[in-house]
Amino acid sequence: MSVFTSTLAERVAPDLLDRFIRYVQLDTQSQVDRVRSPSTPGQLDLARVLVSELKAIGLDDAELDQHGYVYSTLPGNVEAAPVIGWIAHLDTSPDAPGAAVKPLVHRNYQGGVITLPLAGTRLVPEQMPQLEQKLGHDLVTSSGDTLLGADDKAGVAAIMAALAHLAAHPELPRPTLRIAFTPDEEIGHGATLFDLPRFGARCAYTVDGSRLGELQDESFSAVEVRVRIKGVGVHPGFATGKLVSALRVAAQVVAALPTDRLTPETTSGREGFIHPTFLRGDTEAAEARWIVRDFDDALLESHVALLRKTLDRVLAASPAASADFEVIDQYPNMRSHIERDPDVITAAEEAFAAEGIKPIREPIRGGTDGSRLSAMGLPTPNIFDGGYEYHSVREWASVQDMAAAAAVLVRLAGAWAAR
Repeated sequence: MSVFTSTLAERVAPDLLDRFIRYVQLDTQSQVDRVRSPSTPGQLDLARVLVSELKAIGLDDAELDQHGYVYSTLPGNVEAAPVIGWIAHLDTSPDAPGAAVKPLVHRNYQGGVITLPLAGTRLVPEQMPQLEQKLGHDLVTSSGDTLLGADDKAGVAAIMAALAHLAAHPELPRPTLRIAFTPDEEIGHGATLFDLPRFGARCAYTVDGSRLGELQDESFSAVEVRVRIKGVGVHPGFATGKLVSALRVAAQVVAALPTDRLTPETTSGREGFIHPTFLRGDTEAAEARWIVRDFDDALLESHVALLRKTLDRVLAASPAASADFEVIDQYPNMRSHIERDPDVITAAEEAFAAEGIKPIREPIRGGTDGSRLSAMGLPTPNIFDGGYEYHSVREWASVQDMAAAAAVLVRLAGAWAAR
């Protein structure tokens, strides 16, 4: 019995798997605090591969711009249909090792623990509810000491497979499709230099979700807080009453924040958090960074205020220390921007229904390029791509779920052509 969602999904799967395996072997990790776009040269390697492959399937205008963005067009065959966009990102997360990925394909998964050959990494079904639902699926993992890169190369592969299928079947009705592959999404810059006028679409869809069926039109609102502390350096042998360690002050701020609430590990659903991501320094100077998240902008502001109040309290106990407090906007909740154009979600729901998939309508506890693009005037909800356990060496993907994402895209083209 086939575990594919449809015969269409099964037809795109072999090409999709081959593409995915090629893509994940390229090191495209982005780098925090970038000084150029893209932040790492490996992203350009994948971008060039994609330009070549797009041209090979007939998208002759495929081009890599000076900022590392790939743009391309599959012309439509239905007069007056709106222009629709598909988007995925080139980079992978810097949160886990990402170089020299060695993908492994586990055919016809029959349950149980998957033990990867390196670093003692194990995929345990009791700890991964989605894994228990993939009996009979072909799963792809890394070798255990790197991330896989399904975030978002599963989305890239799904888009490429869907484009190849549509290009090979001109009898299928479709609108003009604009394609973009963006750099540095994982560090919050995927939309920073996105050429919206050049893209020229009415709306778009990022293929950057996870589990089968995800259709998301709401994300966190997000800021980063950076605190730079100046201490007082003195030889430690003569420091009595004089030395103020900037590093110790920064660590005290981190330690003084709540640990039983407002942390990623203690929150779920619509709850936000304050999460330390960086701490470095010495006696004279230190820096700490947090990402702050919530679905409600007023609550987001209250989390930032709590962080500022905590810093002030710690500084009051060390009056010789001083600090700069910087709040950097990262991305907004996309919901208010998308709900102004109901057809964007309605068309996606029609595509899911045509593929026999029930949409999972839950907010993203994170963000996508669509968060900022929606605020910029391009309504851009998010679709699943079939990858799981992102940003870790336990990352894996289902070939059947990736194929379902590609099939949904093909059906999405049909849904917009019908408009």
